Amino acid sequence: MANIPLTRGQFLLPFLGILDEAGAATSSLLERCRLPASLEEKSDLYVPLLPALRFVETAERTQGIDDFSFLAGQRLHFSHLRDKTRALIAHSPTLLVALRHACRWAPREDTILSMWIEHHDDHVRICNRLTGARGLRHLEHAQWLQNIFAILIIRQFTGADWMPETIAFEARYTPGPATRSSWPNTRFLSGQRAAWVDLPIAYLSLPNRSQGARPMPCGPEDDLLGYDIVETLKLMLPAYLDARIPALAEVAEMAGVSARSFQRRLAQSGLTYSDILGTVRYEHASRLLRDTDAKIIDVAFASGYTDPAHFSRAFRRMSGVTPRQFREQARPE
Repeated sequence: MANIPLTRGQFLLPFLGILDEAGAATSSLLERCRLPASLEEKSDLYVPLLPALRFVETAERTQGIDDFSFLAGQRLHFSHLRDKTRALIAHSPTLLVALRHACRWAPREDTILSMWIEHHDDHVRICNRLTGARGLRHLEHAQWLQNIFAILIIRQFTGADWMPETIAFEARYTPGPATRSSWPNTRFLSGQRAAWVDLPIAYLSLPNRSQGARPMPCGPEDDLLGYDIVETLKLMLPAYLDARIPALAEVAEMAGVSARSFQRRLAQSGLTYSDILGTVRYEHASRLLRDTDAKIIDVAFASGYTDPAHFSRAFRRMSGVTPRQFREQARPE
């Protein structure tokens, strides 16, 4: 069976807003490209990607809008991501964990979207590519949005003013003067093997600035109870870190459900019991490293680890740095 690449209707909403404000015949443009005319009412549903790109390019050309996708990118918000993706990022203890979640769930935003992290000496690249789309015309429209979403995720940890030093496109694309003036300290590259933005490697261990501001999931694929139990576990488990941590079956018994039902509820949130326990351990350890002079081996034991080497490996998986490097970054003096 032939594959039909899909994208979420949410991603077209910024383009529609610009066209409506310009007085364009938006509905007829959508119909001409074989897209639903009432797309605003169906924005959480999926539409075919290739007609969506054709719609953006046709609208840019017929309406005389320079750098249409850049202007649309300025209107994108973190809330345009799927509820589940936003919730996972809100539960992420570090930027590195959040980016891994974004990479894992990227195909739920665009069905042929691949996203990954490349490590270099002092920085990382947050890369994305539409599988099988190499050579496709006007690919910059999709790549602008994909790069902007990576930036929006990073800003949940760095703050709203962060800008990447480099934004790269797989497409052959040259940004216009308005785009360059809006990103004066950013270098633009085109014709790369993937689209990407760069990020200092030290930023990967940044803590979540949105903890406690949990997005409320909705829709058939999400279960509010799944997210409630995540919050409950994050409140409960710290009390057990320096003692015997309860096994999943014991926690399920506390919740009054079977272990299988408990696992299924967690799976609906996109997390496992091990994921949540790892987050609780990491958050406890990072506080001790940042706010106390406790020896690293004592931090490991206090965080529920019996093997300091295991602690160091687990901490690095969460933050991209060792416990000692994290302490040096948090307390440069």
